[in-house]
Amino acid sequence: MSDALVIIPTYNEIENIEAIIRAVFSQEKVFHVLVVDDNSPDETAEQVKTLQIEFPEQLFLLERDKKNGLGRAYIAGFEWALKQHYEYIFEMDADFSHNPNDLIKLYKACDVDGADIAVGSRYVKGITVVNWPLTRILLSYGASRYVRFITRMKVKDSTAGFICYKKAVLEAINLNKVRFVGYAFQIEMKFKAHEKGFKITEIPVIFKDRVKGKSKMSGSIISEAVFGVISLKLKSLFSK
Repeated sequence: MSDALVIIPTYNEIENIEAIIRAVFSQEKVFHVLVVDDNSPDETAEQVKTLQIEFPEQLFLLERDKKNGLGRAYIAGFEWALKQHYEYIFEMDADFSHNPNDLIKLYKACDVDGADIAVGSRYVKGITVVNWPLTRILLSYGASRYVRFITRMKVKDSTAGFICYKKAVLEAINLNKVRFVGYAFQIEMKFKAHEKGFKITEIPVIFKDRVKGKSKMSGSIISEAVFGVISLKLKSLFSK
């Protein structure tokens, strides 16, 4: 049994999926894993099914018909997790940019220290990013500064995707009304939690660029984040 579920969304992650799952299961604390696969052509889901034979009570798979955004994949995972009554629900990438050894830090921040959301942050203690080109660092860091300015949230890494949520946070947010799918999805979730008064804590982590597989970053994802933040803030102001 476990009170903690790690959701890993995948699309063509055959090179990483077995290693990341084994890394999560090697932690001292027992974590369960839910892989949300968007019908990967490289048969990522088939690899997960093979691993389920070895880990029948820890590893779960949710297969979706098509790739339609990171946000939609996480929403599906959140809904599954809430039905299974997990107390702590994590977001984590499959490509080892998020270190599985940091899961326990995020867990303790919520379970022991009282945070409602623990964010694995690249910018809470300087810039802790490895193997990114300077242009991408400036884009990501600049985006986070921009989000802080517009939303007035104190979160320094608002686009971070390495997160632990307490169940109560996801229950309080109307997941059916979450609009965005890329970077803006991560911002929107934090902003909605912030608006509801939940405590968000940032835990410093070292973020490493993927070694295997291809990045899913695109221009449309970036533009969604830039313009989506303004619409989130305006909607919040008018709703008050």
